[in-house]
Amino acid sequence: MTSRVRAVVFDLWNTIARWPHAEWAAVRPRVAERLGLSQEEFDERWYGELAHLRETGPIADVLARFDLSPEAAEDVLELRGAVTRQGLVPVPGAAETIAGLRDRGLKTGLITVCSEDVPRLWAETPFHGLFDAEVFSSSVGLRKPDPRIYRLALEQLDVPAGEAMFVGDGANDELGGAERVGMAAVMLEVPPEELPGEVQPEWDGLRIRALPELLDLV
Repeated sequence: MTSRVRAVVFDLWNTIARWPHAEWAAVRPRVAERLGLSQEEFDERWYGELAHLRETGPIADVLARFDLSPEAAEDVLELRGAVTRQGLVPVPGAAETIAGLRDRGLKTGLITVCSEDVPRLWAETPFHGLFDAEVFSSSVGLRKPDPRIYRLALEQLDVPAGEAMFVGDGANDELGGAERVGMAAVMLEVPPEELPGEVQPEWDGLRIRALPELLDLV
């Protein structure tokens, strides 16, 4: 990669932060119970019909699908938020890599597919202040790989797609989506044990095994 890269945009989950799978697995039965669902019903709906809704709008729209008391709704928000908060911690090398990019004069951005709890908690996390542009799917009503979500970040960064790089684990066809709008795309290889129940997609483009390797690509 050449010096024409002026901005690097990161994915969040399983790229610069790890979703706390074990903690969420322990809490999911309690969330299901508060929603009046069995564990099987919860998983089917949460990862099925409710996925797009919770990742592109207010969590209240999801909870409105259930006959919940205000107390039960607050319990769900607190349970989910506590798990999310545990995950919003930079993986080793993430903060240092972002700082290194900024020290070189590059702009940094974030595009993440997430529920509303992420932007709600963001100011309390170590990530706050690290990015020149932050695009949360639940706040803008768009998910990767919709080209509009990349363009939103590029507009905030004031950098053309051809001078920007996107880095992610490859979920949601995010790497292909970045390339289709003209960005360079780099896959971060994630050890399988850190992606329980998931498999990274095939990718023939640029790859790195650790975030600090980005500093050799720009």
